[in-house]
Amino acid sequence: MGSFSIWHWLIVLVIIMLIFGTKKLRNIGADLGGAVRGFKEGVKEGTEKAASESQQASSKTIDVEAREKS
Repeated sequence: MGSFSIWHWLIVLVIIMLIFGTKKLRNIGADLGGAVRGFKEGVKEGTEKAASESQQASSKTIDVEAREKS
C-alpha cells in the first residue's frame, strides 16, 4: 500500500501525455533543461568571481602612516 508499482506510474504517464501532448511535454523538458544549465553557469561564474576577488584582495598591500592626534 505504501509504494506504487511500475504499472501505476505508466498509467499516470499515459494520462499526462493525453492531457498535455508530447510536443508540450518536450517543450517543458527543454525549458527546464535550459533553466538548470543557466543555473549551473551562474553558480560557476559566481564561484570564479569570488575566487578572483579573493585573490586580488590578498595581493593588495595597503601602506599607511600612523599619526598622533593633536
